[in-house]
Amino acid sequence: MAPEKTIHQLPIILALGTTQTLAWASSYYLPAILADPIGRDLGVSSNWIFAAFSASLVIAAIIGPRVGRQIDHFGGRPVLTASNLTLAAGLALLGISTSIPVLVLAWILLGIGMGCGLYDAAFGALGRIYGDNARKSITGITLLAGFASTVGWPLTALGLETIGWRDTCFAWALAHLLIGLPLNFFMLPAVSEAKVLAATPVKPHIPIDRTMILLAFAFAAAWSVTGAMAAHMPRILEAGGASAVQAVAAGALFGPSQVVARIIEASFFSRYHPLFSTRLACVTHPIGAAIFAVAGGAASSVFAITFGLGNGILTIARGTLPLAIFGPKNYGYRLGLIGAPARMAQAFAPLVFGLLIDVLGRGVLIVSSALSLSALLALCLLRQRPRPQ
Repeated sequence: MAPEKTIHQLPIILALGTTQTLAWASSYYLPAILADPIGRDLGVSSNWIFAAFSASLVIAAIIGPRVGRQIDHFGGRPVLTASNLTLAAGLALLGISTSIPVLVLAWILLGIGMGCGLYDAAFGALGRIYGDNARKSITGITLLAGFASTVGWPLTALGLETIGWRDTCFAWALAHLLIGLPLNFFMLPAVSEAKVLAATPVKPHIPIDRTMILLAFAFAAAWSVTGAMAAHMPRILEAGGASAVQAVAAGALFGPSQVVARIIEASFFSRYHPLFSTRLACVTHPIGAAIFAVAGGAASSVFAITFGLGNGILTIARGTLPLAIFGPKNYGYRLGLIGAPARMAQAFAPLVFGLLIDVLGRGVLIVSSALSLSALLALCLLRQRPRPQ
């Protein structure tokens, strides 16, 4: 599979950065704002909405390898445009939900859309286009999409206050049809019929060897921490002595710190193997947790910044590290295999950590730090081996 070296990266980075921001803001970051009003309107606990959301992440994990194979074979354009249609359908169905069965069906569609349209699919598309040269474009789209929560949460909250949660869902669905779909369809290159016919349509054999297992474990451990902090960071900070104002202020620094980390990755760490920056990213959360444990609520912002810095680099590493180790052949399928445990862990982490917080309070940061350090250990056991021929 030869990369398309003649295709300029900047237009595609801008297009995919925009569509990824839209995809994340209208799916993954939606329940944080709408779970409570949806639950009240349907007469159920918001736990039902979060349970359906977790199930959608499991669906995204299950279909990830198949989505990657489709991208390897047909390119990213048909898969990512299909994700816009699926996410739009799921959001529209969510907007008309009046019962739990309809709500669950809506989140099933959203789970399929997330599996076809979030980072792993976008990374696979870039690997299909640029091959070994995809690292810069992967960093570029994560730099832009790092503002998904910064943009998505306020817009969803504004919609909730002005037009209600149902019309907010409809508005996000319309954005997929009017913004996401045209950008993915017209800006991503089509794979020629000759290249499609030349590609191997059968399922490729990718051995689940030591390197694959270590990578999958490292990303699963790291992303379980990400999922837990995204759901419970304010609660954890308040359990550690922060006031509600300090906790909210700290949370607001998480997104910008991710973007700063990605700028550092693009400008400085790009000269090194991605394994270096990924290992470094795994220690920022334990360092921030240790500072918070000593200084208490006054260090809430320090904890949020250090965690955001590490998470910003880990997001990039999820795409660049497998590419650097294994190369572009069957890249999308390999990303799906490596990413499936991470998505599963991310789906269940909010529930598990919610239970742990009830028992341990801020001591739950010992668990999250142990997970981060176990990811570091797995990465330290990796070798920068020659790629298989």
